[in-house]
Parts: sequence; C-alpha cells; structure tokens
Amino acid sequence: MPTEKLPTQHLQEEMTAWRHDFHTHPELGFDESRTSTKVADLLREFGLEVHTGIGRTGVVGILQRGNDTRSIGLRADMDALPITEQNTFDYRSSRKGVMHACGHDGHTSMLLGAAKHLSQNGEFNGRVVFIFQPNEEHGLGAPAMIEDGLFKRFDVDEVYGMHNIPGMEIGTFATRSGPITASENLFEIEIEASGGHAALPHMGVDAIMVGSEIVGALQTIVSRKLNPGLNGVVSVTEFVTNGMRNVLPGHATLKGDARALTPEINQVIEARMRQIVKGICLAHEVNASVTYDTIFPPTINASAPAKAAVEAATNLVGVSQVDGECPPKLFSEDFAHMAHAKPGCYMLMGNGTSGSNSRPLHSDDYDFNDEALTYGSSFWADLVQQQLGQQ
Repeated sequence: MPTEKLPTQHLQEEMTAWRHDFHTHPELGFDESRTSTKVADLLREFGLEVHTGIGRTGVVGILQRGNDTRSIGLRADMDALPITEQNTFDYRSSRKGVMHACGHDGHTSMLLGAAKHLSQNGEFNGRVVFIFQPNEEHGLGAPAMIEDGLFKRFDVDEVYGMHNIPGMEIGTFATRSGPITASENLFEIEIEASGGHAALPHMGVDAIMVGSEIVGALQTIVSRKLNPGLNGVVSVTEFVTNGMRNVLPGHATLKGDARALTPEINQVIEARMRQIVKGICLAHEVNASVTYDTIFPPTINASAPAKAAVEAATNLVGVSQVDGECPPKLFSEDFAHMAHAKPGCYMLMGNGTSGSNSRPLHSDDYDFNDEALTYGSSFWADLVQQQLGQQ
C-alpha cells in the first residue's frame, strides 16, 4: 500500500525527527526523564491534557471529543537497553552502553504521531488515553503505572499495545485472540553436596555431576511432560560451582529461564522442575533448593479487542497484509499486566526484512524502520476512529 494514502503520512518527517532524537538520547528503565519530558511537552503542544510521574516516569495524555463515556487506551514503551550500539549512522546512540535496541523509540514516536493527528483531525466521540510507559524491559513499568492508579484515574474500556517485529514485511500486521506472548520465569537451583579431591570422588559427592543430571532431566519437562501441542521452553543459562583444579565442587548454582503461554503450563513446568531436582538430589543424598519467579506473566488477548485490532488493520492495509491468527511468540512483554487489568490486545507490526531493520531485537546493530512510523501511527488513528466512531 502506498504510504501517501495512510492518514498520518503528512507527519512522517516529524515522526522521523522525534524518533532519531529519542534514539540518540536513550534512557534506561525508570530513568527516562528526558524522554518523558519531551513526550509531555509535545502532548501539551498538541493540546492534550497531560499527566506526568505516573509510575515514576510514565506520562499519560488525554484527548476527549464529545460527551460519550466510551474510552480506549493506547500504550507505547519508552525505555532503552544496556547495550553498546554498533551502528554508524548519524543518529546513533550518544550514550555508551545504552541503546534503543528494541524499537521503543519508534513505538513512542508512532503514538505521538497518532496523538497529533487525532488532536487535529480526529472525528470521534469519547476519550483516548495515550499511555507512555517506562521500564518495559525489566517488566516493572506497567505494574508501576497500574499501582500508581493508571486505570483508576484514567479508566478505559479496552487497552492496546504494539511492537515491531524484524523479519516481518513493512506494512503487515499480526495478532491473535488468546495467548500472544509467553511468561518469563527465572529459576535458580542451589545444590549443596560434599565435594572432595578430584582423585578420590568416592569420598564425596560431585556437585557438577548432580547438576549435570538435573540440566539433562529438565529438558524432559517440555519433551515428555507437556502436551506436544502446547508451547514451553526451559533453558539453563548459568552453571556456577566452587570447584577448581583437582577439587570437586561441593556447591553448584544453576540459573535459567522458562517460558510458557498459559498460567497452567507455567505451573506444570515449576512443579516438574521441583520434582526433578528433589528426586535427583535424593538419589545422591544431597540437599537442594529451588526458586522460581514469574517476572512477566503471559500476554493474553481478549477476543473483542483482538477482533477490533484485526478489523482496523485490515481496513488500513488490506486483508492480505494482516494475520489474525498468528502463532504466539515465546518472548515476554509487560503489557500483559495491562491486558490482565482491562480487556486488551497486543498487535505485532512488520519492521522490514533487510539491513539493520531485520536484525533481531536486542542486537547491537538493530534499528527501528522509519517507514514503519506511518503504518503504526495510522493504525492507532484508525483504531480510535473505529472504536469511538460517532454514534
């Protein structure tokens, strides 16, 4: 679809300038002071009612038309990542060790573009709540805003979020009803054995051997304990011991990451993990402890908002460019907290298939695709017009 037919095309140059500025000046979670100040200033410039300091550095903009009580929330994340950028373009990060490697600079700019367009051209009856959220990367921003009264102070009937996806064609969208992203669960297993001399293994218990058995057995949770039609991932990412040259370790720590698309599957993974650790350690007569913390719950799209999002995207770019039944993704997203508090939908949007725009999220040479700004902001604008159309 030619971008000149998209409703926010007239803002492309302006959105690009915002995006490049955010990219040059990235800020980590809960430190987004410059970013949130610029967002708030722009929203005021557009004529919106602005509230700052929601969840520490979060910003909320309110746009009311008419007297209808219907309301819709649109959310963008603002934080960057602790990564040193390897790109060489002019607007690369000016801060060593901090980079917009996930496209939140683009997400923020798209929502600002939608806010400006709707403030000038919106024909709807109701209220739009523009939510600019801090600290998505650590899963803390959405809970902080909710705990700070986000939906009590600015109630919405439904809430929507969106994320760019490298490798998806520009101008394409995808979502689904039900689970769309997985939970992220961090686990830690502490093994207390007796160690000993490397030449006399029979006189102690080698924590490496016990830990290795646990690492292998954990892989049977997904392969043998879950329904093959259901998704899950269990990954051990660290194996640390107090062993050294000719000393068998008496202590080992295993750390890792587990993913699940439903709370039920998450419960199965945790229960089986505890069972496996207990059984193997019992066999070797050693002690162990397991901690299992859910950092991000799964994002579960409600049926009606998912249907509305697909309809708006289809009207914007055509049915061939929208996948309304896409496979769920195993990455995690703290928009899950908002979708739990209110009926919600998380939309995926193409970031392109070549160059830095197709590099994986969180790569040091990734970049958000400026061409996607018009598609994303136009989707937001059309979704508002659709959901809050004149009655």
